[in-house]
Amino acid sequence: MKKLVLSLFSVLVLAGSVTTNAQEIENQIVVENRVNDPKQFDKPYVILISADGFRYDYAKKYEATNLLNFAKSGIEAKAMYPSFPSITFPNHYTIVTGMYPIHHGLVGNSMLDVATGERYSLGNAKAVTNAKWYGGTPIWNLAEKNKMISACYYWPGSEAPINGILPTYSYKYSEKSPIDFRIQQVVNWLELPEDKRPHLITFYFPEVDHAGHSFGPDSQETKEAVHFIDQSIKKLNDEVAKTGLNVNFVFVSDHGMTRIDDENPLKLPIKIDDTKVQVVYNGSYVSLFIKDKTDVDSVYNQLKVVKTNQFEVYKTTDVPAKYNFNAKDDRLGRIGEIILIAHAPNYFSNHTAPKGSHGFFVKETPEMKATFMAWGPNFKSGKVIKPFENIQIYPMLAKILGLPIEDKIDGNNQLANKILKK
Repeated sequence: MKKLVLSLFSVLVLAGSVTTNAQEIENQIVVENRVNDPKQFDKPYVILISADGFRYDYAKKYEATNLLNFAKSGIEAKAMYPSFPSITFPNHYTIVTGMYPIHHGLVGNSMLDVATGERYSLGNAKAVTNAKWYGGTPIWNLAEKNKMISACYYWPGSEAPINGILPTYSYKYSEKSPIDFRIQQVVNWLELPEDKRPHLITFYFPEVDHAGHSFGPDSQETKEAVHFIDQSIKKLNDEVAKTGLNVNFVFVSDHGMTRIDDENPLKLPIKIDDTKVQVVYNGSYVSLFIKDKTDVDSVYNQLKVVKTNQFEVYKTTDVPAKYNFNAKDDRLGRIGEIILIAHAPNYFSNHTAPKGSHGFFVKETPEMKATFMAWGPNFKSGKVIKPFENIQIYPMLAKILGLPIEDKIDGNNQLANKILKK
């Protein structure tokens, strides 16, 4: 879902002037023979919407008037703090599990399974749909376990049978289906009989992230992408209202965006023997997996003598607590033995670096701050709240839907108690 250059096709999509051949749209995936337990019939409805890369200040910066008006009728956070690393898949999955990346296991858009040698990446469909990479219990999983129907019109992790369970209704990720088709599908789900109707729906927009990567956060293209999402949310809200159901909307982003020094991408400062060390790049950080643990000190010492203010070097046993990214919590062994953490605008890449990116520690790089807005019957109205961590969304969603949380999570009910009606 990342780093796709906005072509003429993408620009036309943002203008709403592209028609898509029906054969190009992915078929809906339906798990048959599921129904809502009757005790779930009267539970609230929630549409969880993510606009990837929608920085905390974009709505005001680019005058997203519809979103701002919806926020005024409900809840707006001054910002939401993404977890480290502030990368797409880790943070989307944190939002729906209430767990830091180091705990749910999705620690990057790229990962290595040391035991098998397998690699995870966004473009690897086999890995993305393999449940072994995903820990915790995502919110759609929790709903289905409690016999509450869920639907995912895209969300990282929703294509994998996590804990042996898929959402009842879902789509394989694609950027070919036009927005009007997707909005109509949400309406169609909400118009199903109550025993088949999803109470939880996820929805995803990639456009702002694509524009930010390709042109930077201050570009005209990013402004146009924000307006596209603003208009689309208005249309979605209006069409859902016609169903007559009282639906809650939660609008979030996974991270922000900052300008990158794309002319001088960072390289590893020492020569690596790839027969002894495996390297995983995630832009804002690099993990080194050292096969012979007796070599860790040697490699670490070579890196530490490099004098630079562009990045920090840590043994993963010694990563500062502020990151929540330490080897002792890395139950699945996915961050390696040594980690290099970049300071923005520096960015590790063996290829061309993007003009804009993310992944950095939010307290050091405030442009990483994400967006949170919510409106609907279960939310208080006209309330602006202080920034909070994105681990708090999962327990808030569970409380709205009346779902008991089974896992040990990092979030709590602090946010829910602040913004939900009694």
